[in-house]
Amino acid sequence: MSKLLSAIEKAETIAIGGHVRPDGDCIGSCMGLFRYIKKNYRDKQVCVYVEEIPDAFDYLKEEDAFCEKPSYDLFISLDCGDEERLGDAQKVMEKTPYVLNIDHHITNTKFGNETVVKEASSTCEILYGLMEEEKLDAGIASALYTGIIHDTGVFKHSNTTKETMEIAGKLIAFGIPFGKIIDDSFYRKTYKQLQIMGRCLMESVRIMDGRCLFSIVRQNVMKLYEAKPSDLDGIIDEMRTTEGVEVAILLDEREPGEFKVSMRSNEIVDVSVIARYFGGGGHVRAAGCAIKGSAFDVINNLTGHIEKQLG
Repeated sequence: MSKLLSAIEKAETIAIGGHVRPDGDCIGSCMGLFRYIKKNYRDKQVCVYVEEIPDAFDYLKEEDAFCEKPSYDLFISLDCGDEERLGDAQKVMEKTPYVLNIDHHITNTKFGNETVVKEASSTCEILYGLMEEEKLDAGIASALYTGIIHDTGVFKHSNTTKETMEIAGKLIAFGIPFGKIIDDSFYRKTYKQLQIMGRCLMESVRIMDGRCLFSIVRQNVMKLYEAKPSDLDGIIDEMRTTEGVEVAILLDEREPGEFKVSMRSNEIVDVSVIARYFGGGGHVRAAGCAIKGSAFDVINNLTGHIEKQLG
C-alpha cells in the first residue's frame, strides 16, 4: 500500500491543501485526490483548502469540497514546495497531527511527517502512481489529466517523459473529453485576457542581444482591465516562444515596489536555480519568485544570474 493510501486508511478527517495562486497541477491534484477519497472512502470527511479556482477550471469544482472542520487527523499537501506557500492552509496544517507532503518540485523543503517528493512531470503524475488504477473513474482522470497537461505545456516541456505519455494515455482511456479539457483550461482566453496579453507582448523589451525578453504588468493596468492574477496565465509561455529568446520574464506588480516574477527558459538556463536564490522555486524550465525593489532593479538582478549561466 502506498504512503498515501496508508495515511488515508488511518484518518477519519482529512484536509487537502495546495499552494497560493493555484495553477492547473495544483487544482488538478487537489480535486483529483478529493474525488478519489469521496469515491472510495465514503466514511471519511475531506475538505480542500485552496484559493479561488479560476473559471477555466469550472469543470473540476465540487461544492462540497470547500468545507471546513474544526480539526483534522491528516493534512495532505499537494504541489507545494514549502509551508509558507500554502497560504491560509498553513494554519490548518500546523494544527494537524500528521502531515503528508506530496510534490514534484526539486526545491521542496521536505516538510511534514512523511514525504513523497520525486522528479516527475507533475504532482498529478505522482498521485496516479499512488492511487489504485482500478478505483479511478472519469472524474478523477479528468482532474489528473488537467494537472499533467498544464505542467508539461500540453506535453511540450522537457519534463515530459515516456511514463508521462503512458499515464496520460491510461487517463484518456477512461473516456474523458481530453481535447475539450486542453482547449477550455489551457488555450481558451476571455477577451479581457487577450487584451492584457496583447498589451504585455506589445510593451515587452528584448535585452541581452535579444536572448532575454521581459514585460511588466503594473497594478494600474490590472485595475484598468479589472483583472485577476489568473488572467495573466499563458502570457509568459507566449513570450518564451519568441524567436531567438532563451529566457522570458514576466513581472506582475502585486504591491508598489514588490513583484511576482515568472520565468521560462528554452534550452540552456535553469531558472529554478535563479528563483531559489531569491526565495522562490519551481522547475528547470519554469520557475518563479517574489522580489522587492524597482522594476529596473528586479530585471538587473535577474539578468545578472541569467548571464552567468549563458556564459
